[in-house]
Amino acid sequence: MNLKTLKRAAIALAALLTFGSAAHAADEQPYAFNVLNQRSIALTSQYWNPILIYVSKKSGVPLELRLAKTTKEANALAEQGAYQFLYSNHFFTPERDRLGYRVIARPAGPGIRGQLVVPADSPIKTLAELNGKEVAFPSPDAFAGYWLPMDALLKSKVNIKPVFTTNQEAGLAQLKIGTVAAAGVNNQIIQRYARREGFEYRLLWDSEVYNDLCIMASPKVPPAKIAAVRNALIGMMDDPEGRKVIEAGADLLKIKDNLGFVAATDREYDNYRAFYKKTLVKAANQPG
Repeated sequence: MNLKTLKRAAIALAALLTFGSAAHAADEQPYAFNVLNQRSIALTSQYWNPILIYVSKKSGVPLELRLAKTTKEANALAEQGAYQFLYSNHFFTPERDRLGYRVIARPAGPGIRGQLVVPADSPIKTLAELNGKEVAFPSPDAFAGYWLPMDALLKSKVNIKPVFTTNQEAGLAQLKIGTVAAAGVNNQIIQRYARREGFEYRLLWDSEVYNDLCIMASPKVPPAKIAAVRNALIGMMDDPEGRKVIEAGADLLKIKDNLGFVAATDREYDNYRAFYKKTLVKAANQPG
């Protein structure tokens, strides 16, 4: 057999193996993985698609990024069982807790805080000075970006005009151009946005620390598949290929430290549940 024949045989074998792999993958319906609307759909896709491609390959569990136009739409679909995996922190309310989504992993790091911020040159120095002014929030469902800061405003008896912007970075863009007086945010989102956009801001208020958004799995996903996905996620920084994906995503979002994912459990999010039981936001008029 000459060299040319060997090359043709190798190409044919590669094609056969590729076809076989594709056919096998097509046999298994991908699991829908929804990510909370914190940034634009384009930026969210750029960050998460490489992660899900890696995890799918490593775990043998096909995952597909599914994004909704708004947080409200995404949460409604999750409540109907449209997603098998979530990256969110909206499912610790008493109503959603009963749906059975369970925490399997979270980003590495010390956690997040809800904050109210203003531009660095804003004349506003206190929460009381926000009275009657427009404040940007991502959505009425946002934990760090709405529930925590709104609870603080209600407890301080400050009446503001909420402006819902669909995601945190959209609200920060409005703050940057001066169409709102302040914005409710997650401290990590504002830090990374400020680095990318060269935006200087000042902190008016911040909350205690809560664990970051987490990856949650539906009770309908087989335990073995959940375990495979969790192991692939938390092993990314120990694998050269996985580390490369994480580092590229960190560069995109300007994440400087605490890269990758760590294992997490449901009990680590009990302070969310405790907050929902005592917050004043429940009594507030929340637009749909």
